[in-house]
Amino acid sequence: MQNQYQAQMDRDMDDLYRHIRNRMSDEDMTRIKQSYEFAALAHSGQTRKSGAPYIVHPIAVAKIVAEELELDANTIIAAFLHDVVEDTDYTVEDIRERFGDDVAFLVATVTKQKKQKYNHSKQIDNFHQMLASVHYDVRALLIKLADRLHNMRTLSSMRPDKQMKIAGETDYFYAPLANRLGMYQIKRELENLSFQYRCPKDYEFISGQMELYRQENEEKIWEMARKYIECLAGYGLKVRAEIRYRTPYSIWRKMKTNGSDFNHIDIKHIIRLIYDVDGQENEFRKEKATTLQIYSALTDNFKERPGSVVNFIDTPKENGYQSFHVTLLTDRGTWQEVHISSERMVRHACLGCTADQDKETSHVWLEKLRAILKDMAEHTDAIDFMDGVTSSFYNEDIMVYTPMGRIVILPQGATALDFAFEIHGEVGQHAEYARINGSLKSVKTVLHRGDCVEIGTNPEVEPSPDWNDHVLTYKAKKSLKQFFNSKKKLDYNRCPYCHPLPGDEVIGFKEEDGTTTIHRRDCQKAIRQASQQGDSIIAVNFHENPDFVYPVRIQIRGVDRYHLLIDLVNCITEEQHLYMTGLETETVDRIASCTIDFLIHSVSELQTTIDSILRIKGIDEVNRLDIE
Repeated sequence: MQNQYQAQMDRDMDDLYRHIRNRMSDEDMTRIKQSYEFAALAHSGQTRKSGAPYIVHPIAVAKIVAEELELDANTIIAAFLHDVVEDTDYTVEDIRERFGDDVAFLVATVTKQKKQKYNHSKQIDNFHQMLASVHYDVRALLIKLADRLHNMRTLSSMRPDKQMKIAGETDYFYAPLANRLGMYQIKRELENLSFQYRCPKDYEFISGQMELYRQENEEKIWEMARKYIECLAGYGLKVRAEIRYRTPYSIWRKMKTNGSDFNHIDIKHIIRLIYDVDGQENEFRKEKATTLQIYSALTDNFKERPGSVVNFIDTPKENGYQSFHVTLLTDRGTWQEVHISSERMVRHACLGCTADQDKETSHVWLEKLRAILKDMAEHTDAIDFMDGVTSSFYNEDIMVYTPMGRIVILPQGATALDFAFEIHGEVGQHAEYARINGSLKSVKTVLHRGDCVEIGTNPEVEPSPDWNDHVLTYKAKKSLKQFFNSKKKLDYNRCPYCHPLPGDEVIGFKEEDGTTTIHRRDCQKAIRQASQQGDSIIAVNFHENPDFVYPVRIQIRGVDRYHLLIDLVNCITEEQHLYMTGLETETVDRIASCTIDFLIHSVSELQTTIDSILRIKGIDEVNRLDIE
């Protein structure tokens, strides 16, 4: 068996050397070979869970870095050495002495720090450490991606609990990270491998269905692809075609999102038409012109699905992805999604931010990530830290616009509130309404790619607690957290069932976490708790405070007449100077029934309002209702 392992390792190393020889100097080739020899020596005697010599893992990671990511010599060297400090007696200084400062920095960054006590948890501290490296160099993240990719490819040798842990990390952190670095091929593989180990039954079912779909449809799909190629050739446009089938994970996610079964997922594959303008001057302009020529030729001959065009060439995704998507009707009466891309765009979709290493710092997303991480440097809440990173950067993004044409990039699922905070903190803090494509909308409205958004502000408007449920971006979450932290807080928790008001007869209960919850004395929850946990009862005084208002709901019944509703609204807003938040009214056989929500400071203020309403002509009764 050891001879078989050695033979495979020799073949892998020969492949690696052959792949990089043309782009490496003799000196770099020598250093890379030395790093392999050093790693083999350091890991000698160590084995993987599968029983293979441990060195097969550094070899595999280095091959991914060299062949699939096409990275530089120092990154390949660091890939060979990435586990040496963590798993052997050698130190970062030993690495520095042999291979220099740059390699030592990369190895130190990817080495998990061993601590007696972690700031948050071992996993989150490691994520924090890796993300912090983006301030200086993205290559450390790429080594970790390669490391994770090989671990996922060999996950079958691990125990089920370890499989779930590693797959969960991959789905939460590494696959979205690969996506946001523009490495779609790695992202797809990581997502799919994670799904395979997290949900093996679903994976097996969808994989089987996709294999049947492929067998039944592949020839028809290629026939359609050849028709596109022949059509374009008639216009003097030369393209090649690729068929990409959706992965089981992608199908599963679509099923969950749409509430559909497998048979009702409409797009199970795409046809990619690829052209080449390599070496031509004004490459981007030529790419755009060629893309539009291809699009025009196709739609001259095949019916286009209305509204299906997505132009990622003029407006690339934040991670640099470019392509032109359109859906065309086939001769079988089905819709076919077609992606039109140049060879350069295809290469960039595979290599992402590594495609132009000399332009790395020009990538918008990396610069934005660096800015956010700098802002998070003093952040101490682990979950907030990770959620802030993942929500801001690891979702698919959408591109929306201000009325002046400014582009704003937001995560998919973001709302007008996210947009407002992205424009400026003050705009978000006082956002009253949104106009989306000219239509008046709530600030909680979810935005879509291409929306034109205008935010209306009001200096009297302040964030309400439920805004936290309607924002995704780190900037919005941080601003809301700062706002609510600056507001005065009640000394008590109010019962969410009886909603006590200052002036009500109340009773308090000391909770296990040390907080106090107050109830109205007629609250059934309080009565039950008093019978079971009588020792936790404490006396409390719930006084009115001008800084706090509370929502209340009243029901009003009376004889309908002209101007009755206006009189009710005037009584509450103009006479009592209270803020109304809701109004429902119904009239049956001249008997009017109104339910009104508004904000008050105390039960005495509520009673004053009720007394005032009862003096209105035609009003018969007013009752306070519980808010569910």
